[in-house]
Amino acid sequence: MQMQRRDFIATSAAAVASASLSPRDQAIAASAAKLTPWLIEQRRDFHMYPELMYQEVRTAKVVADRLRKLGLEDIKTGIAKTGVTALIKGGKPGPVVALRADMDALPIDESKFDKPYKSKNPGVKHACGHDSHTTMLLGVAEILQSMRAEIPGTVKFIFQPAEEGGRGAQKMIDEGALENPRPSAIFGQHVWPDAPTGHLHFTPGAFLASGDFFTITIKGKSAHGARPEEGIDTVFIASQCVSALQAIRSRRIATADHMVLTIGSINGGTAANIIADTVELKGTLRTLNGKVRDQAVTLMHQTLDGVTKGLGGSYDMDIQTIGTVTYNEPKLVEQTVPTFRRILGEKNVTQIGSQMVAEDFSFYQQVIPGFFYFVGIRNEAKGTIYPVHTPEFDIDEDVMPLGVKVMASAALDYLANPLR
Repeated sequence: MQMQRRDFIATSAAAVASASLSPRDQAIAASAAKLTPWLIEQRRDFHMYPELMYQEVRTAKVVADRLRKLGLEDIKTGIAKTGVTALIKGGKPGPVVALRADMDALPIDESKFDKPYKSKNPGVKHACGHDSHTTMLLGVAEILQSMRAEIPGTVKFIFQPAEEGGRGAQKMIDEGALENPRPSAIFGQHVWPDAPTGHLHFTPGAFLASGDFFTITIKGKSAHGARPEEGIDTVFIASQCVSALQAIRSRRIATADHMVLTIGSINGGTAANIIADTVELKGTLRTLNGKVRDQAVTLMHQTLDGVTKGLGGSYDMDIQTIGTVTYNEPKLVEQTVPTFRRILGEKNVTQIGSQMVAEDFSFYQQVIPGFFYFVGIRNEAKGTIYPVHTPEFDIDEDVMPLGVKVMASAALDYLANPLR
């Protein structure tokens, strides 16, 4: 098939009518274009009513109600507290493929965000695009349901809570989201401000880093600030620990191995003239290899033990894994990328290097093969240039029909040619 060579424009009639697309591709594109006003309206609704992890009650209700209206089967709610799953059983026998979207927002203030769809929930914002992910997957459900008789297999839809550090994917798995029926592959997508709208970025193999959150408690002894020799100064010890921990990356991990260790929070002490008896450090560890992750944790303990004991104190460290390495099954990538290039145009689909952000989509990939990719939302003219997890973050809404087309096409092509 001749590949499309021009830049993709989400609402372009020319793109919909392009002769390089099959009749099915053109039908999906036409349906996505027709859905665009609803997609934008629904995404803005989700944006105005963001909900934190495991609190996505309103969002989940909107999702479930829409799936019922569309006539999907086996709709289940309350999975991992607020998760939703549903099925489209095709008119022909075949394999099962899963599609996933995350629903939770972040504890970020949006009061200075000057848009009509600004958050109505103080201190909470969709600053990572989950509002768009959920909406696009609902759009995929509508299009695939209209094509149900032609589908050779089953599509499972997974709307997940608590991606932002809450291990929502793992809890969905624990509560049966990948069972009855068991998919043979899973796809997920994420809007990405580093990529222009209309572009898609992917990586085979290790795509995104493992993610650990850790809390270190430095323990010492309180004393008067003018008589520090009578105490064990945890503020001083903590400062030495921060410096020593950074030496793990620079001096104790192979230079070819990717690793990031960040201390993001330091809290301790009650007054200017009192030696603090405890200080708490919080941070994150990111790696692209499980062995490197385990090595780094071992070295963290070794470093903390040596520094704190050497200065008369002690420590405790608690680590919570929020995601393993997001590993895109190379065979699944190889057979799916042609779909992306057919839909978007070859020059708009780019393989990039691994990224050090984390995603709990990785938990699904520990059970079945999966493919996670980025769809671009960067548009200088519209001002959608800000990173995720910032108060200014917003998306170029032209991505909405694009994401729907890409995911719907990937699902159908997979069902027609599953992994063997």
